[in-house]
Amino acid sequence: MPEPLPAALAEIRRLLLGPGLVRAVAAGRQRGRTRPVVRAEVRPVTLKGGDWLQVVTSDRQRPVTRNLRPGAAAAEAVDALLAEPFGSWRVESAEVTLQLRVTRSGAAQVHRGPGSAARPPAGHDRAARHLLDPGDPLFDVIGGDAAKRRQVDAFLRALSATLPSGELPEPLWVADLGCGNAYLTFAAYRWLTGTRGLDVRLVGVDVRDDQRARNTELAGRLGWHDRVRFVASSIRDAPVDPPPQLVLALHACDTATDEALARAVGWRARWLLAAPCCHHDLAGQLRRSPTPHPYQLLTRHGILRERYADGLTDALRAALLGQSGYRVEVVEFVDSRHTPRNLLLRAAYTGAAPTAEQSRAYHDLVAAWSVTPHLATLLPGGGPAP
Repeated sequence: MPEPLPAALAEIRRLLLGPGLVRAVAAGRQRGRTRPVVRAEVRPVTLKGGDWLQVVTSDRQRPVTRNLRPGAAAAEAVDALLAEPFGSWRVESAEVTLQLRVTRSGAAQVHRGPGSAARPPAGHDRAARHLLDPGDPLFDVIGGDAAKRRQVDAFLRALSATLPSGELPEPLWVADLGCGNAYLTFAAYRWLTGTRGLDVRLVGVDVRDDQRARNTELAGRLGWHDRVRFVASSIRDAPVDPPPQLVLALHACDTATDEALARAVGWRARWLLAAPCCHHDLAGQLRRSPTPHPYQLLTRHGILRERYADGLTDALRAALLGQSGYRVEVVEFVDSRHTPRNLLLRAAYTGAAPTAEQSRAYHDLVAAWSVTPHLATLLPGGGPAP
């Protein structure tokens, strides 16, 4: 239900100035309003001399960073940001993860989820805390350089933010579809059983039998062979029983991601994390279909068309998941300096029926571009009805 915008912004102010803040981002604009600041990020940092509040604002030309002492200066900066006509806020704190979207009528549509795992403030004189220690014996078995370990940490933070902080079903059944060398599969199992203390049964699926053999051997060396198993199969035909509550699909190529999403929907998995990789299917459809006016410049050059296909594919995937009863977030997986494939679809099943506006927005978009998302063809009944 919509809430009064001033009350929702007052809650955000309390979180931004409170002790449990992890990170906050404001972006977009309210309907009919313009502003010089197009994006803002707020987070606590530890610098020489103590704890500060860092505020980074951007006007499309360059970012401006200010480090402010807690107190009057920080409160003044936060109040100035809240006065800007941003269209959305996302605030992650130890207490709650709050997402706010300003509606066309000027009200606040607010979603509140579990708080983020506590993190120490960032800064040059304080080492970052890893969710899985880089010195964990797991890495002696599965290997991995510093870049891989950063990816593990980013993935585990996304997983931590997706799962509720309270009790989880046990055993927790997990499927990793298109697991490859199972680097993140093993890390997820280690964190879920070690840090969260859960009883976990995990199956990894990959089409290559040599990967199955390798991963099975590693699971044996780790002493997990009775709880972590691997099968060689396509995602669509993989024997996974019972249906998993948590589904992972990390860098499954092109339409393999769609197959993983469709299986998760068919199982009605409670949580889903998917990091797509390449988007050839829709890029090919854009090459063959007429471009609607006035967007011809988006598809005239091949590289721009491919990048637009990336965004269009994942926007439609998120919309289809939303129409299948999932609450979906599209977030950055790992910093783009480390990998260009850094987008993550993070979803939790709510069972909520799509609104007429959501259905209309999806159908208008696919009709305008004359495309058929592969995921729509895999969902029960061939996807949402027009």
